[in-house]
Amino acid sequence: MASTETYSPGELAKRVRRDMERNLLRVRNGIRLATGAAKPAIGVTSKDTVWTYDKMQLWRYRSDQRRFGPPVLLVMSLVSRSYIFDLRPGNSLVEYMLNRGFDVYVLDWGVPDHLDAENTLSTYCDDYLPRVVQAVRRTSDSEDVTMLGYCFGGVLTLLHAAAHQSPQLRNLISLATPVDMTVMGPLSTMTAEGRIDAETLLGEDGNVPAAVIENSFRMLKPTGEVEAYVSLWDNMWNDEYLDAYQAMNGWARDQIPFPGAAFVEMGQLLNRENRLKTGSVPVGGREVHHAAITCPFLSVIGDKDHIVPLEAAQGLPDLVGSKDKQELVIKAGHVGLFVGRSAHKGTLPPLCEWIEAHSDPR
Repeated sequence: MASTETYSPGELAKRVRRDMERNLLRVRNGIRLATGAAKPAIGVTSKDTVWTYDKMQLWRYRSDQRRFGPPVLLVMSLVSRSYIFDLRPGNSLVEYMLNRGFDVYVLDWGVPDHLDAENTLSTYCDDYLPRVVQAVRRTSDSEDVTMLGYCFGGVLTLLHAAAHQSPQLRNLISLATPVDMTVMGPLSTMTAEGRIDAETLLGEDGNVPAAVIENSFRMLKPTGEVEAYVSLWDNMWNDEYLDAYQAMNGWARDQIPFPGAAFVEMGQLLNRENRLKTGSVPVGGREVHHAAITCPFLSVIGDKDHIVPLEAAQGLPDLVGSKDKQELVIKAGHVGLFVGRSAHKGTLPPLCEWIEAHSDPR
């Protein structure tokens, strides 16, 4: 139905002039995007590399307003770059937490190669994460830490906490962490049903190639790329929108390989046997039970998450043994839980309030 809205000559001229200006900006920004010129700065919050081991780096972010302890350790998934925690100035989980007075660390796993192909779940839960926790405690001169794991990083921190019941872990937070793998999408379903053998996805170096990981995410939302391009064209004139798009789209395409042995274990134990949902997972030759986790626990999930859907993430607090536990459902997607304007209104305030309530003033 045609619009019946009318404009005065002055208003019409103003709208025509605005549209012409925006079209010129679209052309300029289109060239900028196509040539890769003037890419936005990412991960620029000041930090120090305080510890390294194998390919891992532990970053501590500089701050002169640390008001709470223990330190907060952010743990990324194995297949994604950790700079998403510090995407852009004004749009950074790290920056937000620093401003709230926390002592913030990020664990960067590095990029796996053939030397990491035999890494198992136990490698990360029994070897790497205990070393990282010790490094954080030593650097901050703290008796314990608060650990936050995102996506599959949340699975690793969950298994670590269950396998190592220790007073060194003050609080545990899972962000967009799956628990029921039967509703995790096509690749997970086909693996669970035996239609895909995890070993057939391994590359020549023994790891799952980054391209396989990226394509598996695209399968979860086939029209997502088209929708993103439509939105991009509508907002191509807006420099701020373009910077945000480049940063976010660049991260989404910047996947890294998944260590082969851990991927095969995940396919069998987590996909086919759905052991996260049953409450116990074999790690390092013994059963690790979620009920062994007794520290304060918070699970944060997004009701618009298409990678870890709501039904895949709900119910995790019911499996842990903590008396102090909570599930927080936010109107957000997988990354929108902590990136973007809605995160600064919906997720980050209650998340940081929970951490504050479970921390000590310095």
